[in-house]
Amino acid sequence: MQTSTITEQQAIQHAHGHDGAHHHTETFISKYIFSLDHKTIGKQFLIMGMIWAFIGGSMSVLFRIQLGWPDETFPILERIFSSWFTDGKINPEAYYSLITMHGTIMVFFVLTAGLSGTFANILIPLQIGARDMASPLMNALSFWLFFIAGVIMFASLFLPTGAASAGWTIYPPLSALPQVSPGSGNGMTFWLISIVLFVASTLMSGLNYVSTILNMRTKGMTMFRMPLTVWALFFTAIIGILSFPVLVSCVVLLIFDRSLGTSFYLSNIVIGGKALPFAGGSPILFQHLFWFLGHPEVYIIILPAMGIVSEVLAVHARKPIFGYKAMIFSILGITVLSFLVWAHHMFLSGMNPFLGSIFTLFTLLIAIPSAIKVFNWLTTLWKGNIRITPPTMFAIGFISIFISGGLTGIWLGNSTLDIQLHDTYFVVAHFHLVMGVAAFFGMFAGVYHWFPRMYGRMMNDTLAYIHFGITFIGAYLIFWPMHFIGLSGVPRRYYSFNEIEAFSQYATTNKIISAATIVVFLAQVIFLINFFWSMFKGRKSTQNPWHANTLEWTSPIEGVHGNWEGELPTVHRWPYDYSRDPESDVDFIPQTVPLSEKEKADKLHH
Repeated sequence: MQTSTITEQQAIQHAHGHDGAHHHTETFISKYIFSLDHKTIGKQFLIMGMIWAFIGGSMSVLFRIQLGWPDETFPILERIFSSWFTDGKINPEAYYSLITMHGTIMVFFVLTAGLSGTFANILIPLQIGARDMASPLMNALSFWLFFIAGVIMFASLFLPTGAASAGWTIYPPLSALPQVSPGSGNGMTFWLISIVLFVASTLMSGLNYVSTILNMRTKGMTMFRMPLTVWALFFTAIIGILSFPVLVSCVVLLIFDRSLGTSFYLSNIVIGGKALPFAGGSPILFQHLFWFLGHPEVYIIILPAMGIVSEVLAVHARKPIFGYKAMIFSILGITVLSFLVWAHHMFLSGMNPFLGSIFTLFTLLIAIPSAIKVFNWLTTLWKGNIRITPPTMFAIGFISIFISGGLTGIWLGNSTLDIQLHDTYFVVAHFHLVMGVAAFFGMFAGVYHWFPRMYGRMMNDTLAYIHFGITFIGAYLIFWPMHFIGLSGVPRRYYSFNEIEAFSQYATTNKIISAATIVVFLAQVIFLINFFWSMFKGRKSTQNPWHANTLEWTSPIEGVHGNWEGELPTVHRWPYDYSRDPESDVDFIPQTVPLSEKEKADKLHH
């Protein structure tokens, strides 16, 4: 207790000292670019995530144009992207580079950094009653490492030989031998350097988040009084700390194979009739190391979205979250099991069938904590006084997409079925729904919900509903048909299906998917306009516009350094006291309100 008190006092002194020293000297650069304030760093992550989402989304539009209209030529696109197009059509090499970069950007630079980087930074100190992160400097460094990693990844797009083109999973030998294809050369080197820097950034952030939650909670904020968002971000950080170093080891060994002539992943390679000197390595080792991160990565992306949705549903349904402790233990269950399922990506790698059955069992087990969360969300909504707001719509949309995308995961987790469905469009449909679209819906719910806390203004509801409607219907139009073409055996990552008679019957389906992709991409422009317009011109927010209980709504709207002027708030209750007292006009009790005599008596009684 003494340690935490000292930390708190130091933080107070730091906050007051900072205010006093910098009122007149703080410049735009020191305030908004090289800031140490967690709120500003969270906004930096959000804006960078939005830029990356635009880049990654436009790539998906380009390759979907190729798949939807493989015989058409697009001279206008050739004028804009001259290095990627020949005779009005995208080059096969450029196509594979775009697929690789789209996957990498979306998984790492948008969904990992955008969700955890944004919401962990903004919410953790505010919701646990801390002045800032445990180490503000390390927090700022983590953003700038992420920024440099992004710059290197972006620069690789402009290399003469093109960006990396081994798929986002970068399996050797394609990624290990620069002479195999143009995209295996410098583009791959840039990719590997960028990812190492990205992981360094993620680890710094993760250690900071865990330290802050464990050591800097305000008086009365026990672990079981923390909002579910903080719990989700806490376990997300732990998964990242334990799994990302394995990716670094995997990437470093790949760099050795590429640069130093080692054979960790290479053996018996013949190129152009000439045998290369590599012997003794195994590409299967790479798969094990990669997927040991790759599957926890799915939960690093989806857990923050789950935490956000839990919070948003309770606030906007005006009901206590159903099964608070069950929700926490289900996150713990997901965290533990996420490390025991990686080989379900490798059922076709020649693994022992007995081992396959063990990974099938664990994969089916992880559906249980996910199902607990779904049932608890639905029960929270059940008979709630639901307020229809943009955060509500995106949270409910999240549940719908998570269910429909998650159920197909049970199919793919079964090794017998997976052997038939592996590397088809069925897999693309599954993981895009559950990890891509659902995570985006969680992110949008979070942005619409906490925008007033970030900028002191409200976003435009009408534009938000249009954004939701088009994105929700469009997402299903894109990914639902992919299940059916996947069941028919259509493989992913193919440049064109025109040459294969069995698959040419899906030409119309591909056109529908591609048209829906373009419409959904344009709908995100509505969100961007709403976001940036509301930042400056939106309706001014009240102190607590959603009538929520958590601590972030008690800090000043103008966002002072140190979060609260004077003393930190004291916590007396859990964060989900909604609609408890039928006789009261007020349907919420903030965490800072002391227990009434009746509540104390009830507590004593129980």
